[in-house]
Amino acid sequence: MAAQANALAQARAEALASRLAGIARPAGSGWLAAARAAAFDRLAVMGLPTKRDEYWRYTDPASLNRPDAIPAALFDNTETLPFSGIERMRLVFVDGVFDPAQSDAPAPAGVEIGRLADAGHTDIHWARDLFGTLEARGQAPVARPHAALNTALAPDGVLIRVTGKAARPVSLVYLHSDVASDAMLHHVIRLEPGAELTLLENGPAAARFSKVMEVDLGAGARFHHIRAQGRDHQRRAVTHTFARLDAGAQFKSFTLTANGRLTRNEAVIWLDGAGAVAHVAGAAVGDGDYHHDDTVFVTHAAPGCESRQVFKKVLKNGATGVFQGKILVQPAAQKTDGYQISQSLLLDEDSNFLVKPELEIYADDVKCSHGSTSGAMDETALYYLRSRGVPRAEAEALLVLAFLAEAIAEIEDETIAEEIRTRLEAWLARHRRR
Repeated sequence: MAAQANALAQARAEALASRLAGIARPAGSGWLAAARAAAFDRLAVMGLPTKRDEYWRYTDPASLNRPDAIPAALFDNTETLPFSGIERMRLVFVDGVFDPAQSDAPAPAGVEIGRLADAGHTDIHWARDLFGTLEARGQAPVARPHAALNTALAPDGVLIRVTGKAARPVSLVYLHSDVASDAMLHHVIRLEPGAELTLLENGPAAARFSKVMEVDLGAGARFHHIRAQGRDHQRRAVTHTFARLDAGAQFKSFTLTANGRLTRNEAVIWLDGAGAVAHVAGAAVGDGDYHHDDTVFVTHAAPGCESRQVFKKVLKNGATGVFQGKILVQPAAQKTDGYQISQSLLLDEDSNFLVKPELEIYADDVKCSHGSTSGAMDETALYYLRSRGVPRAEAEALLVLAFLAEAIAEIEDETIAEEIRTRLEAWLARHRRR
């Protein structure tokens, strides 16, 4: 056993050394440099994951550990970008570099927006006490080395502080223009007590993309997060969302992922205040050489809190979907309501859905449930629609949308929810059986 542990530690160290080859640390001083150095110290102890690590057994991290990004051909997308019809404030990054010419002036009432690259030159900044802190907390009980790597090396990102109700959503747009781009961004978001913000994200970002988002919600704050990942077929990405909720706060996050060679989205959420609510959901559709991994860890640390994890995946032509979800209920978290569901719809016999649902409960007055299913399209329902004159391709699309409906229902804004449905309908139209 000791020899195996030493071999694994050596493999992690070698993976880290390979990833760091040729990378220069971002310039900076003061509090930001100290936070980056602390992250690097954490990373040096952990190393980078290998497929022998328990939480990476279903997803091979080799392409994320390489010293350079595997080139990803630019996708000729003639569709209108997601959320284009919504009044929002756009902040645009091209291959991980902020583009002020394509961005809106960040001046909505009640919202303070800055850049990590600029904040690093100041001695005092509100993000000083948040940057890297939730990521560091999220390293136990499960190590998340790629998040520490991001904290140590990400040169830029947005810093958003909200003191009231934002009048319009903030939209982060990630554009991809270089086939070999390797981008890292680190965002920090703080909602003061009672504040409210909708954050939109979309775009492939880069050939390889690493993003960390730390979200700190004060008492009664409301955070709505809707993300559309795609459609570049060859992109690779690893993202982490760390969120801490105070009493009565609400965190709701939904992700639509279409295609992509490899995507791993991790969410780590702490319900620290009584009555907090956290919903995290996703709809993923993949066709062919596609691998999508959702890994979620929700900790109930206070009484009367609610959490929901709702993930649906539609897979065909050998695509692979992964879900690893855990609910941890600590002794003080009486009256917990925890719900977790993960389901896949396999449109052929070549696709795979790999799952690891977990409950760990140390309180005795709780309501927790989890379930996972995987199956083919309902032939009875399909026959019913066909017998009423619905063409097969349209009937299948209707059943797929019905399957994904529970995840989409987690989006509160119906305008945004309808946009997600429209995107899914377009994907299904492009990938109909021939």
